[in-house]
Amino acid sequence: MTEQSRVLKKIALFGVGLIGGSFALGLKKAGVQAQIAGVGRSQASLDVALQAGIIDVIAASVQDACRDADLILIAAPVAQTFDILASILPYLEAHTVVTDAGSTKADVVSAARQALGDKICQFVPAHPIAGREQNGPQAALADLYAGKKLVITALPENSAQSVGLVEQAWRYCGAVIHHLQPAEHDAVFAAVSHLPHMLAYALVDDVANKAHAERLFQYAASGFRDFTRIAGSSPEMWRDITLANRSALLQELDSYTQTLERLRGHLLQADGAAIEAMYANAQRARHNWINSIETAEKQKVEGGD
Repeated sequence: MTEQSRVLKKIALFGVGLIGGSFALGLKKAGVQAQIAGVGRSQASLDVALQAGIIDVIAASVQDACRDADLILIAAPVAQTFDILASILPYLEAHTVVTDAGSTKADVVSAARQALGDKICQFVPAHPIAGREQNGPQAALADLYAGKKLVITALPENSAQSVGLVEQAWRYCGAVIHHLQPAEHDAVFAAVSHLPHMLAYALVDDVANKAHAERLFQYAASGFRDFTRIAGSSPEMWRDITLANRSALLQELDSYTQTLERLRGHLLQADGAAIEAMYANAQRARHNWINSIETAEKQKVEGGD
């Protein structure tokens, strides 16, 4: 913690599952001494989080959670953003910064503007690019965000100090800070996150609905497991993400459908050369992507970050 860093004395966590719980554990691992108060829909999850040392106290009410809080993190499905912010508003103190961890940003910003009004300057939207297919506080990991991207989609009304506080908190968790505009964020993640989840869910649903599904699952192996891993994620959360980013996701789905139709045409014509060319292009692109990640990680280690 540098001399310029603001001391975090209290953090309120709305949502104590994988995302919020890992944030709390990451802060604790970094030695942050802030009291972490938990708020959630499930008393059972709150009890687990308290027993696991993720949170220090279960807030008796929203007012109790917000009292003297330096930072509030909303780590709940994006469809709940408006209701949570509306519940916070009457108790939002002038020094408190509110942020979120939602996987979509344009809808979250819209909800925040509607809920917070002239206090929108205190809300700094963010999205940690990390996760697991497991859910709940029992899935939380102290190093979930270590070396992972944290995208901040700051608003024109945000002060540099408010943005800096959110950056500071996530850096304690080991995250690497990036910045995008909300619409840009949603377009990017529709292609590389939201569409893959939709495809994984659709494939497993298709297999599960076949008359001989049991036999198909009997012989499914590592390829099917790896491709469909993310279909083990929370259906509620991904329902909300799918609907929240509907416009951008429809564009990506249309583009992908056209690619499948092109591949189907090659298959119908038994055009092996065209099929191989598509596969080879995909292979090159994936190798280049993996190499760029490995190069960045190597440079980070050599730079001592």
